[in-house]
Amino acid sequence: MTPFIHTLIGTWFICSSNFPMWLKGDKTNPTFTYSITDKKAGVNVLLDEVRYRKAGKVKTLTGFDYQDESDSAAFVWRGKGILSVVRSKWKVVLIDPAGQWAVIWFSKTLFTPEGVDIISRTPTLPAETQQHIITLMANNSLLNKHRASLRPISQK
Repeated sequence: MTPFIHTLIGTWFICSSNFPMWLKGDKTNPTFTYSITDKKAGVNVLLDEVRYRKAGKVKTLTGFDYQDESDSAAFVWRGKGILSVVRSKWKVVLIDPAGQWAVIWFSKTLFTPEGVDIISRTPTLPAETQQHIITLMANNSLLNKHRASLRPISQK
């Protein structure tokens, strides 16, 4: 496996996003948890568990992330079970050298618009770190157009 995929292993908190599912306000405390799976021999695959709270209950969406052979920071998500027909491309565009935060870009699908998430190993990021990330996003054509629509995400 490529070393990059190992930097994603573990739980990440969604700190800011422009993804409608997180902006509606009825889903809080969203996290991504990535672990290596042996679903497909010889291919780098992550088990991807998205957890959030809705009406006081923890909900989980599960899928698999297939690493792009030509770009180790790019993946195709495919849902598990009833969601197996859903696919989404996503990429880690920016990542903290210390591995404490990242910016993920995701493609438009039939059900969702293109957008970005700022994720962190902790539930919140210091204001100066958040501002540093926003500044870095301005220098990236894929991310710059999403800066104005980013909103903080509730981690209650």
